[in-house]
Amino acid sequence: MSERRVRVRFAPSPTGPLHMGGVRTALFNYLFAKKNGGDFLLRIEDTDQTRYVPGAEQYIIESLEWCGMQFDEGPGRGGECGPYRQSDRKPMYRQYAIELVATGNAYYAFDTPEELEAMRDRLKAENASVQQYNATTRGQMQNSFSLPADVVASKLAAGEPYVIRFAMPLAETVEMTDIVRGRVVVNTRELDDKVLFKSDGMPTYHLANVVDDHLMSISHVIRGEEWLPSMPLHVLLYRAFGWEATMPEFAHLALLLKPDGKGKLSKRDGDQLGFPVFPLQWTAPSGEVSKGYREEGYFKEAFINMISLLGWNPGTEQEIFSLEELGQAFDLTRVSKSGARFDLEKAKWFNQQYLRMQTDAQLAELFASDLLARGIERPMEVLLEIVKLTKERVTFVKDFWDQASFFFEAPVSYDEKVIKKRWKPGTSAMLNEVAGVLASLDAFDAHSAEEPVKALIEAKGYNMGQVMNCLRLALVGESKGPHLFDITAIIGKTETLARIARATANIAEA
Repeated sequence: MSERRVRVRFAPSPTGPLHMGGVRTALFNYLFAKKNGGDFLLRIEDTDQTRYVPGAEQYIIESLEWCGMQFDEGPGRGGECGPYRQSDRKPMYRQYAIELVATGNAYYAFDTPEELEAMRDRLKAENASVQQYNATTRGQMQNSFSLPADVVASKLAAGEPYVIRFAMPLAETVEMTDIVRGRVVVNTRELDDKVLFKSDGMPTYHLANVVDDHLMSISHVIRGEEWLPSMPLHVLLYRAFGWEATMPEFAHLALLLKPDGKGKLSKRDGDQLGFPVFPLQWTAPSGEVSKGYREEGYFKEAFINMISLLGWNPGTEQEIFSLEELGQAFDLTRVSKSGARFDLEKAKWFNQQYLRMQTDAQLAELFASDLLARGIERPMEVLLEIVKLTKERVTFVKDFWDQASFFFEAPVSYDEKVIKKRWKPGTSAMLNEVAGVLASLDAFDAHSAEEPVKALIEAKGYNMGQVMNCLRLALVGESKGPHLFDITAIIGKTETLARIARATANIAEA
């Protein structure tokens, strides 16, 4: 590893919400910085103003903050290498593009859209092996390599629109090292002359990215594999500027894949299969709302833990990591070259593990907030008891309502399958006898209620399973819930008797 100070950046474009794949890229950058005592920067790459989406930048920042990834430098936080929004750095990029033209590493190109289209059509008709603007075709186009110097000067003086393209060498072998993928070799004959500076006065990603990484002393570029094809150009740009000595090391992360492993995970996959692909809920300018892990009830710690193991292996059997533990364990050399398949059930499992790490008091507080949103308030000691009885059955805090709503609301209907199986002639009379026993009790805790009811059933020779299941049906409305007499103790004598009376009056005996 280089002895220079580790400085990494997460550099998203504000073109929409932050995909979970982007969160993973940010996380791996953050963990690498923490592991090596370095700096984690956030840089907003908004050079493509046509794709800018209002609210996207703030969404990105809020997502990182929710995940616990505090950046050391970036928009709103400052730093010695700012500004950290590329649109605010716009004036500087032109000078670097002009510098490349002056050294012969780039050139002005005046081609119109029609001329570019005609070139592509001609190459296609000729069945050319490479159909792009490159070292072979540039001589036939309108640029400062093919045109006389005085013509170029007059075009510039007249203010004709132009772009600045990189002059890709004709047939040079570029050898590179990627921390994740190892040795990468590309011949420049396969590459085109990428636009570095656009006619609107903004740099492209390629120029701005390299210039900013250099000026911000970035030591390692950790990004998605979609940028791997750009790596040769970026390496050549560092050489062209004479910055080879400070060129960062590269690491390209494999894709997050669909649950079936076939292709890149997309928002459409999440919509179709019912899971979020964004950390936070996102409302598009059109008004369309997309799910977020936060709003779906995931603990941020569970989300981060789950993301961290998509494409990274700690080399041990450990699966549960705090953010601090991840920072200590993370190693780029253990990042997989292969795509990582997203597993919804595993994501839920992580959340369940983190839910179970909460204290009963913490869960009761969370459940209280959920109940308050439903207009329900109960003493905290009651909620504590309910949480203790149901927490092993839930994956999300919102599941407490599904598992425990009968503690707060009497059933309005009864499971027909249970009725058909259990509610036989004479059941109503049996339950009324049980109600009589319960009504006579002074103490009404679980033990005090259970013993006399079981004694009655045994003395009468009733079927224990039938009576108990039908009593549960009367109290809950279906065959679910914790120990039956824990339920009666929490809802109390009055409510217990009322529910038995309602059930025996409303359920017809077969």
